[in-house]
Amino acid sequence: MENSTLASPATGPGRIAAYLKTLPDAPGVYRMLDAKGDVLYVGKAKSLRKRVASYAKAGGGHTERIARMVAQTAEMLFVSTASEVEALLLESNLIKRLKPRFNVSYRDDKSFPNILLRQDHEFPQLLKHRGAKSARGIYFGPFASAGAVNRTLNTLQRAFLLRSCSDSVFESRTRPCLLHQIKRCSAPCTGRIDQQAYAELVREAELFLAGKSRAVQTLLSKEMAQASETLDFERAARYRDRIRAMSHIQLHQGINPSTFAEADLFAAFNQGGDTCVQVFFFRAGQNWGNRPYFPRHDRDLSVEEVLESFVGQFYDDREAPRLILLSHDIPNCQLLADALSIRQDYRVQIATPQRGEKRDIMQMALQNAREQLGRRLAENSAQRELLEAVAEIFGLEAPPRRIEVYDNSHIQGTSALGAMIVAGANGFEKGEYRKFNIRSTELAPGDDYAMMREVLTRRFSRLIKENEADEARAKWPNLVLIDGGPGQLAVACQVFADLGVEDVTVVGISKGLDRDAGREHFYLPGREPFRLDPKSPVLYFLQRLRDEAHRFAIGGHRKRRSKAIGANPLDEIGGVGASRKRALLQHFGSAKAVSAASLVDLQAVSGISQALAKKIHDFFHPKG
Repeated sequence: MENSTLASPATGPGRIAAYLKTLPDAPGVYRMLDAKGDVLYVGKAKSLRKRVASYAKAGGGHTERIARMVAQTAEMLFVSTASEVEALLLESNLIKRLKPRFNVSYRDDKSFPNILLRQDHEFPQLLKHRGAKSARGIYFGPFASAGAVNRTLNTLQRAFLLRSCSDSVFESRTRPCLLHQIKRCSAPCTGRIDQQAYAELVREAELFLAGKSRAVQTLLSKEMAQASETLDFERAARYRDRIRAMSHIQLHQGINPSTFAEADLFAAFNQGGDTCVQVFFFRAGQNWGNRPYFPRHDRDLSVEEVLESFVGQFYDDREAPRLILLSHDIPNCQLLADALSIRQDYRVQIATPQRGEKRDIMQMALQNAREQLGRRLAENSAQRELLEAVAEIFGLEAPPRRIEVYDNSHIQGTSALGAMIVAGANGFEKGEYRKFNIRSTELAPGDDYAMMREVLTRRFSRLIKENEADEARAKWPNLVLIDGGPGQLAVACQVFADLGVEDVTVVGISKGLDRDAGREHFYLPGREPFRLDPKSPVLYFLQRLRDEAHRFAIGGHRKRRSKAIGANPLDEIGGVGASRKRALLQHFGSAKAVSAASLVDLQAVSGISQALAKKIHDFFHPKG
């Protein structure tokens, strides 16, 4: 049950003390809000009354962080729970969703990829999968990155020759594809392997991905020896190549543990108030990659507190393994283990390795975290210097916190698309990138000015609306860079004037006459165009921003153009699947010929009934 109690309008301990009269001596979750209603902190408590009382003590020996948090607190919200375990789960969920200023929080914008071995086809497909596990099949993962999955899939293709093509491609093949020619597929689509032999390949792949790689390699070694004894050297060579492929996977997985089969490992290293958490995934006795995280937190927090909060949020919407290894003892270790066990319906153990192989692996992970944090701190220092120089060059009052760069891409006005990329103190913020499909039908083909006007109008109109709704101004840019010269700059200035945007500096960047990098001209309202020293690191930084926007715009335009080129009107007709579509195209030669066919001609196609023929004919010849 959630409640908020009316109290004194003041902030600080006096305001907090007003809630004590109505709070129960029971577990729950509390939120501390500032005068604007923004959430400052989310916490859990075994006893809400006792925890809030500790904040209400004036001059109660708080740390600097807690003292600042208490001083800013103007309101509190409470949720009572049945147990402390439920409070912990709710706390993690709220922190991850609300990202309070005084809590540990981290950006978690993507799910981890898996390898899926489908089981809904007589010739199962092996493919990369991300998202909800709704397809019928066996999932292997998680892998730390898409690159790790792709490398593993490429090698698995060589080792087990399983198909990776979609069902529609599989059904339409009349001869083996290139993957069969380079010995990465057994070509079941054209009958080069029967269902029984293919099922044996699937069984071997399952065993390998389940951690029984040695058993599979032993089996293949015996088959290779038998082929050699019968002088079937070509078949023996195929087995040899498959064994080498499996060995290649194992070599690239680094450390593979022998004392445990499945675990997630968290190694946290803190320096100068910043923390890096390296997360390693071990499944089926194999290392399936690692990923570094840099959670945002107050500089006063200990590494143990950061690690505990991070792990709780990490598993808020993810499946936890049966074993979690931590580099540090955390305060509520058993409570967190109990909470994850309830969520997973099996026992989850959390441990800090003290000796043996687990400790050796943990030391390796800690070394990775230490080195990764060192690189990040060095990059951030250099980035701050560049931003300070940008502020000086463009006359900003302070280094820009958020830079937005805009570019357009099209071919003679077709598939027109605008793009925005974002950069800040931590480099490119790829989660903030946006694409804008040009909607206006009144634009002249290739009118870059009109496209830029539409993109900027849509972007800043939305920002203004969100700001009026009391949204955080974190996404309001300090500096806007436009890929273009005086014309594009004039359009941007007019859009800002029409919308009443006054606190954003806008700069146009154009290349020289020969479009050579290093000869860029910069345009600001009220200033003469100028150039920077070709050897200036700031110029290189601005070029990187401009080129990243151009890359993002070109990539989005190409995808949109490819989709338009590959679109087939037959795909929009209900009841026309891959087989009937193929039959129609083989009969008539093209979708255009299908559209011109008569009702009688359509009925003559194999698999097209009278009702479906009428449906196809009516689609291309609507009445009225």
